[in-house]
Amino acid sequence: MKRFFAIVPFIFFATIAVALIYNFWPETRLAKQVKIDYLLVDKSHKTMKAYSGKNLIKTYQISVGKNPTGHKVFEGDNKTPEGIYFINDRNPKSGYHKNLGVSYPNETDKTVAKKLGKSPGGDIKIHGLPNGAFALLNKFHRFFGTTNGCIMVTNAEVDELYQAVIPNAKIEIRP
Repeated sequence: MKRFFAIVPFIFFATIAVALIYNFWPETRLAKQVKIDYLLVDKSHKTMKAYSGKNLIKTYQISVGKNPTGHKVFEGDNKTPEGIYFINDRNPKSGYHKNLGVSYPNETDKTVAKKLGKSPGGDIKIHGLPNGAFALLNKFHRFFGTTNGCIMVTNAEVDELYQAVIPNAKIEIRP
């Protein structure tokens, strides 16, 4: 029994060490000259694939809205939209490190929300982690991070996407 209790602290600290290594180990970065013209988000698998032409360049692990099932219908439903949109904005001084704007809502989104007597919302972004201490979460956001409807990646990943994604790049968000 003494052996068991002697091993417990070792297992605890080893687990912490592995978690920290995972969280801060650098991932493969995009080459600086790569231009991304299409993003494919798969909400159910929490992935976003970045393409240049027909070539898959990189797959990102993402966090999505707190209420991940179904298409965003109105402001405050905590859903990430589904469908085809475009990257229509960039903000280098976001409250979430940096962000790329998604062209939600489109005309159909506005019509559906209006029929319900609600606002469709807006400000759907691909963004990094919240500024401040939350940035230390880094890759841990993949396990328990959620958004109010946006697509979240690490700060390093949003930095490279900010540089590589061309204006008006197509983004397809699938269930």
